[in-house]
Amino acid sequence: MESENTTGGNDLVHCIYASSATVHFDKDDLDRLLAICRANNGKINISGMLLFQNRSFFQILEGEKSVVTNLYEKITGDKRHNKIVKIIQEPIQDKSFADWTMGYANISSQSFSRIDGVNDFFAQGKCFGELEEGRARKLLQAFKDGKWRMSIS
Repeated sequence: MESENTTGGNDLVHCIYASSATVHFDKDDLDRLLAICRANNGKINISGMLLFQNRSFFQILEGEKSVVTNLYEKITGDKRHNKIVKIIQEPIQDKSFADWTMGYANISSQSFSRIDGVNDFFAQGKCFGELEEGRARKLLQAFKDGKWRMSIS
């Protein structure tokens, strides 16, 4: 796993949030969204990861604090989703997903049920917006270090 602090300072943060889609997203819609996010994130040195399941988004943004904050504020104004919940925003030493401007994992419900610490959460059919900080960290760790990292594009 590669990680690096690309800001040259101690101003690196990650922001983890969840939201619910207000519109239907099929595979083509998600592909278009990812293409736009990747292009835009590359221009502002943002990296991260996106999960989408059952009309629910879980996203990790990594970068310089002011850039992440501005991007998150822009995202909260996007009418394609609502019920936006910022779960964690905190300083980090290194990026966990430095090699992706926006990684995306198409993970089944069954695969989510295999992640220790969050398996019971997904077995109950809950959405990402209901994750508390501890489970969000476990999900982050599972995708940062686990076998699911191989499935992220």
